Amino acid sequence: MSAETPRRIVLLRHAKAEWSQQSDHERPLAERGRKEAPVAGRRLADSGIDFDLALCSTATRTRETWKLAVHEFAQRPRTVYEERLYEASVGELIALFGEIPDDVRTVLVIGHNPGMHGVADVLAGQAEGDALTRMTRDGFSTAAYAVIDFQGPWKSLEPGVGKIAEYWTPNA
Repeated sequence: MSAETPRRIVLLRHAKAEWSQQSDHERPLAERGRKEAPVAGRRLADSGIDFDLALCSTATRTRETWKLAVHEFAQRPRTVYEERLYEASVGELIALFGEIPDDVRTVLVIGHNPGMHGVADVLAGQAEGDALTRMTRDGFSTAAYAVIDFQGPWKSLEPGVGKIAEYWTPNA
């Protein structure tokens, strides 16, 4: 693939989780989250985006979100459960994206805030319509996703090179 290969990152925040006595990593989805996740999955399936790879945090709520969302897809992408997504900083997320193989054009990342919102904001040099305004206003709510497009190899990903092509939230 050339240096100008179009790439796409879809950042999906996990659906609404319960507050419980369990460790944060083991928190399950709340009833609302079990309803939100398939809605987000259907929306992603209907978007026509073909995912080459899904990277999912190992936290219970992200794994449950992915399990419910992916049932809406016609074809399940290769999925990697990645411990480093849990509590990842923006810099750690960008470094992780730099490790994605060059044959992957589109990746779906199922993760957490503040990382999902932070990395979307940092990567976005521009946005389609009011996507960035809505994302900032909504604070990247649960089960929301942002689609970020950029050109070039994964290793070239850096602040400001992307364009937010879409921001969607189930609360809109």
